[in-house]
Amino acid sequence: MNTQNSQVSKRRVFHIPGYDPMPPRRYRELYRTEAAAQADISGYEIGVKADTSDDTFRWTVGARIDGQTVLAQVDVLVWADIVRDSMAQSIPATYWQLIQTAWTYISTGTLRRLMWMRKGPVIAALYPVVMLLGQLLVALLVGGIVGGWVQGAILAVFGLTGLTSGAVFDLIDWIAWATGWGLMIGIIVVMLRWFKAHDNKLFAYYLMHDYAYSAGKRGENPPELEARMASFTAIIAEALAMDGDEVLIVGHSSGAHLAVSIIADLIRAGHVRSDGPKLAFLSLGQVVPMVSFLPRARRLRSDLAFLSTRDDMTWVDVSAPGDGCCFALCDPVAVTGVALEDKRWPLVISAAFTQSLSAARWKELRWRFFRLHFQYLCAFDQPKDYDYFQITAGPVLLADRYADRKPSGSRIDIPVSKFTSLKP
Repeated sequence: MNTQNSQVSKRRVFHIPGYDPMPPRRYRELYRTEAAAQADISGYEIGVKADTSDDTFRWTVGARIDGQTVLAQVDVLVWADIVRDSMAQSIPATYWQLIQTAWTYISTGTLRRLMWMRKGPVIAALYPVVMLLGQLLVALLVGGIVGGWVQGAILAVFGLTGLTSGAVFDLIDWIAWATGWGLMIGIIVVMLRWFKAHDNKLFAYYLMHDYAYSAGKRGENPPELEARMASFTAIIAEALAMDGDEVLIVGHSSGAHLAVSIIADLIRAGHVRSDGPKLAFLSLGQVVPMVSFLPRARRLRSDLAFLSTRDDMTWVDVSAPGDGCCFALCDPVAVTGVALEDKRWPLVISAAFTQSLSAARWKELRWRFFRLHFQYLCAFDQPKDYDYFQITAGPVLLADRYADRKPSGSRIDIPVSKFTSLKP
C-alpha cells in the first residue's frame, strides 16, 4: 500500500446504499460510532458532525491522520423510498413474485452459472424461496389439521344425537365442511400474516423483494430507478465541477451496480476533468452478477466494459469470502464476460475478515450474515490495508493508497455469464 503520494485535504464522498428500506440516518450513526472505534484502535483522530442538504442525507467528517488534517463531506444518495414502494406488496403478490423471480433465474440458466462462482450468495438468494415456501407449508399443515379436526368433531357430536339421515344430515355435513374449511383458511391467513409481521427477524420477504426488484425486468433498471440515478449523476457532477482533491463514490451491495452506471454516465458526459478532483470508485460487497448475468442487463454490461478501461478514474473492489451475501473476489467485469484487451479495472482485493478481525470478534460475527455484509463500513480490530475511514477521511487518494497493491490471488476472473450482449 502506497501512502506517500498526493495529499488530500478536501474530499467529497457519495455513498450509494444497497436495497435498503431503512432511513439514511442509520448510515450516519454507523459511520460515527464505527469511525470512533477505528480511531481508537488505529491511533488517529476523527469526528462527525451532522449537516444539511436538500437532495441528500449529509454529514461532515474532520480527521487528523498521519499528521495531516482532512475535511470530508459525506452524502448518502437516497433511494430507500423506491425500495419501500417496491416492498409494499401483499402476501399473495409476494408469492407471485417468488414464482416469477425463480422462473427468471432458472429458465435463463443464470442461477446455475451463478453457482459456479460462489455458493454463499446463491444460498442467500434461495433462502427466501425456501423460507416462504416453508411458511406456506406450515400454515397449510396447521390449518389443514385444525380444520379437519373441527370438521370431524362437528360430525361426531351431531352423530351422537342420532341426526344422521336425510336432509338434516346433509345440512350438518355442509356446516361441518364449511366450518372446517373456513377455519383452515383463517388459520393460514393469520399464520402467514404473523410470519410477515416478524420478517424483521426472518428477512424472507425483504430478500424476496430485493431479488424480485432486480429480476423484474430481467436486468433492465425500472424507470423510477433510472430517473433517480440520473438525479444522482447530476449531484455528483456538481461536486466534480467544484474545488477539491477527490470525489469518492462508494457503492455497497446492490448499490455497486448503480454506481457503475452512474460513473459511466458521468464520464461519457464529460464531467470528469483533468484539472478537477480525482474520481474514485470503491465497490463493497458487490452483487453485480445477480443483475449483469440477466438477459436484458445490456446497460449494466456496457457500463462495466466502459469503466474497466478508463484511465481517468480508479476502481477498487473490496469483498471477503466471509461475507456470504456477496460475490466475494469475483471480478464483476471478467465474470460477466465483457472484459476487453486493455482492461485495467477493478482492482479486486479482499477485506480478509478472518485476518482483519480478531478471533473473538470473528467468532461473534461469523453467523450474523447481514451484519457481516455491512462489516466493510465498520471498524476492524486487526486492520490490514483496508480501513474504510482512512479511505473516506484520510489524506491519501484511493489511487495512491492502492497503487502498489496486487489483486487478490484467489479472485475469480474467468467469463461465466451466458449473456454478454451490450447496449447498442
